[in-house]
Amino acid sequence: MSVKHTEVAIIGGGIVGSSIAYFLGKMGVDVTVIEKGELASGTSSRCDGNILAIDKDPGFDSQMSLVSQQIIHELSQDLTRKFEYRAPGSILVCETDEEMDAAKQWVDRQKALGLSFRMLDRQDILDESPYFADDLPGGLECATDSTVNPYLLTYSLFEDAMNKYGVKMCLHTEVLGITQGGTSSGFTIRTNNGDITATKIINAAGVWAPKIGQMIGIEIPIVPRKGHLIVASRQMPVGIRKVMEFGYLISKFGGERKVDEETAKYGVALVFEPTESQNFLIGSSREFVGFDTSCNMEVVRCMARRTLRFYPKLHDFNIVRTYTGLRPWTSDHLPIVSEVQEVPGFYIAAGHEGDGISLAAVTGKLMSEIITGQSQTIVSPKPLRFERFKERVHTY
Repeated sequence: MSVKHTEVAIIGGGIVGSSIAYFLGKMGVDVTVIEKGELASGTSSRCDGNILAIDKDPGFDSQMSLVSQQIIHELSQDLTRKFEYRAPGSILVCETDEEMDAAKQWVDRQKALGLSFRMLDRQDILDESPYFADDLPGGLECATDSTVNPYLLTYSLFEDAMNKYGVKMCLHTEVLGITQGGTSSGFTIRTNNGDITATKIINAAGVWAPKIGQMIGIEIPIVPRKGHLIVASRQMPVGIRKVMEFGYLISKFGGERKVDEETAKYGVALVFEPTESQNFLIGSSREFVGFDTSCNMEVVRCMARRTLRFYPKLHDFNIVRTYTGLRPWTSDHLPIVSEVQEVPGFYIAAGHEGDGISLAAVTGKLMSEIITGQSQTIVSPKPLRFERFKERVHTY
């Protein structure tokens, strides 16, 4: 679509961009989405589909996730296209009694904040799935956790944003440069398909957000963090909901685990997710290797071994395929959802790491409220502001 001017330009056609476009469009704002490829062609197509609170740090992080779960539930009823929404809850399994003690503290902190967490004993784990190892001491459950198909959710949001609210789309349109000022429009966005002027810009480009930031002279502290996923299958259903090992939390937040050298090196921790088609996704790994998206079979084998530690009866499962994705990591594990004070009219909605699917809904809602100047927002924007990092790098 050829667009000359827009009130708000969203750079990035992934799950976060789709959510912002939907909620802004619903509020009557003139919105254009600029995407260098196809919709959901980046990180949003290389991930699982979980809307989780179970793995969020107790406090603002977990509360924000709970709000996002509530919005997703509402969207499951409001959006025209269904997106395989289910809300079966999820569990973390513990490998040792020491992890069980830590899990109990985690549950107590979450329950004190009003979240639906509870401890699971050994029998609860065995009742969950007959494929679990017999020696697992237990785990914990979050009853509110849900799952979606991230492709379908992205397309569902964009479809209604366009058809119901008039949001415009520029696909296969790469941003080459951004000029601020000089016209009453605020910004001129130079693309391979011509210039677009915009009053405001939202940078929702995920791991590529720093590249967009450099175009207006700001340094955005987001780094790509690579993760592998295995798509697997077997003839009998293994489980009905998301399972992670408690060590996943330690790996996610950079703690030390009592695991072998290779598991620690690649940040491997069990993640098991059944899909609606009865296949299942197996993860996870965490590496800082730049923008390298190649599959490392050493990592895949390490993930398979870790899976068999918790699911020894899955020794005969079939691997359908493997793939990798790049997660937009920030040092404090929270996204940036904020205006940049030094560049009025320029906003960032990126840095969700592996929580982009989980937090897309609340991010879209919050950004729509920030853009339109609402005095009350769905969550506090203060912990997500860009200025919490080093703010500006001048280019000359």
